Amino acid sequence: MLAARRKRLLREDRTGLANRATEPIVRSTPTGGRLVPGRKSPWPGRVGENHRVSFPSDLEIAQAAVLRPVTEIAGSLGLRAEHVETHGAHVAKIDLAAIGAAEGNPRAKYVVVTAVTPTPLGEGKTTTSVGLAQAMGRIGRKGLLALRQPSLGPTFGIKGGAAGGGHSQVVPMELLNLHLTGDFHAVTAAHNMCAAILDNHLHHGNERGLDPAKITWRRVLDVNDRSLRNVTIGLGAKEDGVMRQTGFDITAASEVMAILALSTSLADMRARLGRIVVGYTADDSAVTAENIGAAGAMAVLMRDALRPNLMQTLENTPALIHAGPFGNIATGNSSVIADLLGIRHSEYLITEAGFGADMGAERFFNIKCRVSGLRPDAAVLVTTVRALKAHSGRFRIVAGKPLPPELLEENPGDVLAGAANLAKQIENVKVHGVSPVVAINVFPTDHRSEIDAIKETAQSLGARVAECTHFVDGGAGAVDLAHEVVRACDEPSDFRFLYSDEATLPEKIETVATRIYGAAAVEYTDEARAQMDRYERNGFGRLPVCIAKTHLSISGDPSLKGAPTGHTLKVREVRASVGAGFVYPICGDMRTMPGLGAHPAAHRIDIDDDGRVTGLF
Repeated sequence: MLAARRKRLLREDRTGLANRATEPIVRSTPTGGRLVPGRKSPWPGRVGENHRVSFPSDLEIAQAAVLRPVTEIAGSLGLRAEHVETHGAHVAKIDLAAIGAAEGNPRAKYVVVTAVTPTPLGEGKTTTSVGLAQAMGRIGRKGLLALRQPSLGPTFGIKGGAAGGGHSQVVPMELLNLHLTGDFHAVTAAHNMCAAILDNHLHHGNERGLDPAKITWRRVLDVNDRSLRNVTIGLGAKEDGVMRQTGFDITAASEVMAILALSTSLADMRARLGRIVVGYTADDSAVTAENIGAAGAMAVLMRDALRPNLMQTLENTPALIHAGPFGNIATGNSSVIADLLGIRHSEYLITEAGFGADMGAERFFNIKCRVSGLRPDAAVLVTTVRALKAHSGRFRIVAGKPLPPELLEENPGDVLAGAANLAKQIENVKVHGVSPVVAINVFPTDHRSEIDAIKETAQSLGARVAECTHFVDGGAGAVDLAHEVVRACDEPSDFRFLYSDEATLPEKIETVATRIYGAAAVEYTDEARAQMDRYERNGFGRLPVCIAKTHLSISGDPSLKGAPTGHTLKVREVRASVGAGFVYPICGDMRTMPGLGAHPAAHRIDIDDDGRVTGLF
């Protein structure tokens, strides 16, 4: 029946008959907003200023919030006072001893929030995560949120902050987006300490025989700065060091950040830092941070950063904010430590995985869960009418430009044309034995027929589905979603990894490519094959893989929308994050140091006469 309806709607769309006059769904907005030209829309996903509405900005909503002291938030989780170190009134560091102290507590249901393949419109994954956690409290359940910490680079660049949005935010929003407790700075310092010791090692005779052409350790900075992507160091006199070419990545791309996210204890972090490979000798033997004497100092700099940060949402729901690994070349998930803490201090632990289910969720399942030993009970898959229309391939959408007017017209045929992406991402969740719940993030310009098209598609594939208006309505707008998540978590779980540790690196890559991306084959350059051979010889073959590819397509080609099949995944090179514990094949050109646009967010961010931050979004 659904297939027949899809064909009919697509046929009607081609003949222009599907443009029925149905009123779009419009939700009420809170009062007190001011009409400001160019202000962000009250619904996530604005690409250009298509409509102006009276609605407070995210920052205005956050600054008007009534917050509870963080000690009360900690108390609501059952955390002991001796395990809570406050950083001001509304942020605290949680001692790792709290994990062991709660060992006898019941285990929470474990829920990961993922999404369809991202579009320039934004699908509202973080906002949905926050809204769902808030909604759990509204239905009498004890929810806890675990999210990544935002990076300063994107905050001052084009993306803006990552605290959620509207009435589903983590607060204080300024603290979350600006430094928080300094974890990112600790990662930056530890990473660059290793780089300094490495270059000092070269300067003082290179006892380990590092081949300067095979040094893989660069430097990092938590700023978008394209001019630092490639630099030459050691210029000047002989005592100024060995001259060589290197570069900078953004701190979120540091292997130290990935280690922070995947460590299970202080001892585990110390061991992982020691296993970092900084380069190779002429005969391809790995040289580690331990070999050059850097790991101990790095661990000292990272000691406090390993403790999760406790905050709250606008509705005073507890939130653990910890780590921020890149979503392209790393896991794109918050920390294992935060989840090990949260799993024994709540009824429902809700965490978010970066990008679409083919990337962040796949890594959550096959890397993060492999490390933590935790097993997910359900996965929320966020989608929007606009996103599926974008995946139809019928619209040209450019970040910073107004939306095509036709995108906002009622046309369920366009939604169904792009629904193949939703279907594939549902499959990508189910292949891991996890129950999917589709969250439709409703916009004011959506039409009932378009929302119904998504619901019918999801239900026909065996997924639960709920409409959400949490951006405008907070937790109340995600109550239906919370009920569906509870039902999904009550179903028996059959979680499984996609591949075994014993599989070879090419076998792991090809399994992900064919089963998750829909590829027909994988093609390797000679360099990539040589690198995998080197890793196998050095004993890295048992590590899981974290495929670095575009986030704009399920395939490795950003121009392919929907759910392409039969394509070839082309692996250009393969790198190893041995300390973090994964190998990452690179497909295409992955930028690890973003640049700033012509009008970055930094131009708008300021401070007023009362010392309040302005311009964040």
